[in-house]
Amino acid sequence: MPLHGHFLPTVVMLLAGSPGWAWVPNHCRTPREAVCNFVCDCRGCPDEAQCGYHGASPSLGTPFTCDFERDSCGWRDISTAGYRWLRDRAGASPEGPGLRADHTLGTDLGWYVAVGTHRGRETATAALRSPVLHEAAPTCELRLWYHVASGDVAELRLELTHGVETLTLWQSTGPWDPDWQELAVPTGRIRGAFRVTFSATRNATHRGTVALDDVAFWRCGLPTPQAHCPRGHHRCRNEACVEPAQLCDGEDNCGDHSDEDAAPCRHYIATDFEMGLGLWNHSEGWTRNHSAGGPRYPAWPRGDHTWNSAQGSFLASVAEPSTPAVLSSPEFQASAPHNCSLVFYHYLHGSEAGCLQVFLQTASPAAPQTPVLLRRRHGELGAAWVRDRVDIQSEHPFRILLAAQTGPGGVVGLDDLILSNHCKPIPELAGPPPGCWAPGPWPQPPSLRPRSFCEPGHFFCGDLCVPPEQLCDFQQQCPGGEDEQECGTTDFESLSGGGWEDASVGRLQWVRLPAPDRGMPSPDAHGAAGHFLAVQRAWGQLAEEARALTPTLGPSGPRCELRLVYYLQSHPQGTTVPLHPLPHPGVGSQSPRAKDRGRTGAHSDPLPGFLELVVVEGSRRELVWQALGTTAGGWKVDRVLLGARRRPFRLELVGLVDLDGPGQQGAGVDDVTLTGCSPTAAAEEDSEVSCNFERGACGWHTGHLTDAHWHRVESRGPRYDHTTGQGHFMLLDPVDPPARGPAAHLLTQPRVPSAPQECLSFWFHLFGPQIGTLRLAVRREGEAETHLWSRSGTHGNCWHEAWATLHHQPDAGAKYQLLFEGLRDGYHGSMALDDVTLRPGPCWAPRRCSFEDSACGFSVGGRGLWTRQANASWGPHADHTTETAQGHYMVVDMSPQALPRGHAALLTSEEQRPLVQPTCLTFWYHLSLRNPGTLRVHVEEAGRQQVLSVSSHGGAAWRLGSVDLQAGQAWRVVFEAVAAGVEHSYVALDDLLLQDEPCPLPASCDFEAGLCGWNHVPRPGLGGYSWDWSSGASPSRYPQPPVDHTLGTEAGHFALFETSVLGPGGRAAGLISQPLPPTTASCLRFWYHMGFPEHFYQGELRVLLSSAQGQLAVWGAGGRHRHQWLEGQVDVASAREFQIVFEATLGGQPALGPIALDDVEYLAGQRCQLSTPSQGDGAAAAVVPAAVSGTLLLLVLLLLLGVAGRRWLQKGGCPSWGKADTVTPGFDNILFSADRVTLPASVPHDQ
Repeated sequence: MPLHGHFLPTVVMLLAGSPGWAWVPNHCRTPREAVCNFVCDCRGCPDEAQCGYHGASPSLGTPFTCDFERDSCGWRDISTAGYRWLRDRAGASPEGPGLRADHTLGTDLGWYVAVGTHRGRETATAALRSPVLHEAAPTCELRLWYHVASGDVAELRLELTHGVETLTLWQSTGPWDPDWQELAVPTGRIRGAFRVTFSATRNATHRGTVALDDVAFWRCGLPTPQAHCPRGHHRCRNEACVEPAQLCDGEDNCGDHSDEDAAPCRHYIATDFEMGLGLWNHSEGWTRNHSAGGPRYPAWPRGDHTWNSAQGSFLASVAEPSTPAVLSSPEFQASAPHNCSLVFYHYLHGSEAGCLQVFLQTASPAAPQTPVLLRRRHGELGAAWVRDRVDIQSEHPFRILLAAQTGPGGVVGLDDLILSNHCKPIPELAGPPPGCWAPGPWPQPPSLRPRSFCEPGHFFCGDLCVPPEQLCDFQQQCPGGEDEQECGTTDFESLSGGGWEDASVGRLQWVRLPAPDRGMPSPDAHGAAGHFLAVQRAWGQLAEEARALTPTLGPSGPRCELRLVYYLQSHPQGTTVPLHPLPHPGVGSQSPRAKDRGRTGAHSDPLPGFLELVVVEGSRRELVWQALGTTAGGWKVDRVLLGARRRPFRLELVGLVDLDGPGQQGAGVDDVTLTGCSPTAAAEEDSEVSCNFERGACGWHTGHLTDAHWHRVESRGPRYDHTTGQGHFMLLDPVDPPARGPAAHLLTQPRVPSAPQECLSFWFHLFGPQIGTLRLAVRREGEAETHLWSRSGTHGNCWHEAWATLHHQPDAGAKYQLLFEGLRDGYHGSMALDDVTLRPGPCWAPRRCSFEDSACGFSVGGRGLWTRQANASWGPHADHTTETAQGHYMVVDMSPQALPRGHAALLTSEEQRPLVQPTCLTFWYHLSLRNPGTLRVHVEEAGRQQVLSVSSHGGAAWRLGSVDLQAGQAWRVVFEAVAAGVEHSYVALDDLLLQDEPCPLPASCDFEAGLCGWNHVPRPGLGGYSWDWSSGASPSRYPQPPVDHTLGTEAGHFALFETSVLGPGGRAAGLISQPLPPTTASCLRFWYHMGFPEHFYQGELRVLLSSAQGQLAVWGAGGRHRHQWLEGQVDVASAREFQIVFEATLGGQPALGPIALDDVEYLAGQRCQLSTPSQGDGAAAAVVPAAVSGTLLLLVLLLLLGVAGRRWLQKGGCPSWGKADTVTPGFDNILFSADRVTLPASVPHDQ
């Protein structure tokens, strides 16, 4: 056909011009062993597509990450019981695993794999297995994030199967943190094919759900063949290149073992302990062991280093500090002027007291000399074999001594001791070496040496023995403060370095250096030639970062602050490691990630160097300070607020720079000072609860149980405070900075009540289409938290006042804490607090009550017939506030046995403050289907006055009641339920609200004081977005109309929905009226405002009628570039009780644009009167046909192109990947006529 010849070039140009559609024949055929080997062997990396990788070709060292957002990346469930791993996401269904958010996105739209709650009685295991993977490099590390929700689980286990052997990389029986936790486990060198399996075991008593996300393989790919190797590098037989330090180091870095079989390696002496101790045959306290048959201790190595197998042998020691284990080499000849190098692999795990020291003992002609310390590794290095090296240049014969000691539960291991060719043993006679010195513990100050009256490990000063838990607790015990001297505060002039200890396991380490030194500014931070802590090269092979740790510190007080002086000179080239704090290998931990860094490493660009300070509490890690890039001008000073921490913690300094990169790169730290950290030395303002946050946070401090935090911020842009509109306030944004914790806490210090009752008042701001829950609670020692107040979802773009009465026990000595908790169960919007006030005496009754946290002070009389309930077997199946069975409401049983006919049950509020203007009291009530009787509403001021009576039959829906009030004195409201004597009947109440304006007509609202009973609670399901309430004068992060329609000014208010949030999480959001009675003809009038940047990027506003028969669309309008208020009206008719729904939905692609409503009026029993279109309507009508005609022309052209291209492909014009025919999408429910879009007949289209 001629059509082919004309359209084929166009089709090819269009497809080639779009990266997403570019088609390039791929003839890459990789052998089976090259698939899933962490190396992209084909362009576009299709050989790794089912191995946890998506995206462009990564650079060397970039991780292969599966975040489960697209698919399961080849991971599949192999469970044999009823439990199965499934790919899921939070909010997808109410029956899901109970997670609020995934780890990748930190929202309810992200995907993960999970296994649900165990409901059986038998023990069962759910197993998730990776695809078949090939050839892991010696540096390979597996990192993943796991979450244990709704209780606990019996055991989690991570296993690696290679051939016939299965290694347990990690296992744990808890306890479990409530947040996402990170696990990092080195796999070691693996030859050939292997699989990884993650399993969860549950039983009748451990039924918690488990989720898994962001599974990443780091540094697992072997080097690829290169045309040329960098200078000094070793060329492997397979044409790959390895660094000089990787030659003859006992690890197969080439992938074909040619770096270990090279000619220089033949003269090295390697001891792998497989057949014995080799040259190292003088041992005390070391035992030759293996891992087969299960670990001897929880911290036992899972395998040796030589073969990465449980069958392999190694040396292990569990020696206590009093009797260190010592391994001695034979005597070596003098090595000068050459270096005798010892490469060794060590393992320190299970105890912070673990220590391995390498000593040099020389033999002079007279007598052996005192051993000299060459290397010391101390603390917890994780369940990994770490490489190290010492170089010895001695003019006398010498021996090498390796001494180890550890604390309870700890293990120290040694494997693969490799001596270079310049280490020449001297033949020795049988028996122990003469004069061999067994070193004691690492050098200690005299105060730590045991005394007869001090227990081991206690600190001695004067006449005191200070127990370990009181060291570095910021409270001086010794007269001279010696117990607080090696606790992080230091200028690094002393050899001890203030207690900071290097804990690096990679190619960088922290070293105390004199100034000037290479790569650093000439003086130290003092401007003198002193010492500082610097990042230097190291011999480790695991994580790249340099790490240094303090001793265990704290607990600390709220004003605890760290001051440090630092230097950072870095360039971004070549740094591809993550910039979030990482756990030691094999140690599960949680760590926040700053600004999404390192999350999907395969897509990351090279990143600059950095310095970070991390607070470590057990397995938790919190990033508290960070510096990126370069400090212009040399040394800089910074301060970090550490705040109050109830548990002991350690500080970790993390640094990364490319010392081999361009320029003079380096990083250093000096003059570290901790001040104000004593938990008992609180200033007067630390106990002050009343606060406007203008000069600080007063007595409020952030909690540290999760990585989500409140921040004191200044008014700027869309964020403004309540006090002045330009001051400070406390803000919680659920996604900025990125956080994965379920909640953020703002607390006071424990305080003594000033009166039996106290009133706490505050102003709060909850705004956004999907914001979470703000909750106020009180804590008392030895008691469960008591919830006093909470609000969920948006409350409009304005500040609201709230208050709660604190009731204290007669015991005046009992202290309490106040807690504001911001729950991350919503991710679009923000919550804020300001102007908190605490005064003696009770509060007035609240103006709003949802009964979610309490009965709001309502009294139920002597018989207590009214009850607050949820999840009940009788009464409404769901409350009105949350529309779920878990929501609370007040209900009274009206059955004759509970309340005889004619008897009444009273529900009385606390005293309300006088009203200064006409006010509307609204409430929602629910009456049983069987006539329960009468609900009467009374107002008590000087006397009791009935203002409303409801006695109609009930139904399935909550109904809105409203009462106009005027009260010049304090008053109460009384709800009286009078029984009709009918079985199984009830009356329920929920959501009481006072608003400062007269009550509107049903389903009518000008939105000046609120939403007037229009319900914006999102329907259950994924996304859950809400309509909001705002004004043009209120700063907002979302686009909105500059003025309302009612007043025509920026001070006027309107209902608003931002359509940009619609998409995968939800395609629509509804604003729903109260139930309305059947009608044959009524009129709905309203004004709407829509503004979108383009015709194709639009939202849509529809009017639906919802009843027991279903939903009917009666009106609709597509988005246009109008930016003006337009009138809409529609006749309404329904034979049954119904509700009106304004639905904002997507008419095309997601767009940044608002839909607003104002002046909604429902005229019951009246038909609409046709009005003359305004000038704005006419203008819009003139523009739409032209825009639509252009659109139709483009659509027709694309349709013809698609038809022509398909026919050409069917004739064999292009090769095809599959045999399945492509189904062309059609147009549904739209008619094209005369360049206009006509909606279905049931939906009148507004012009």
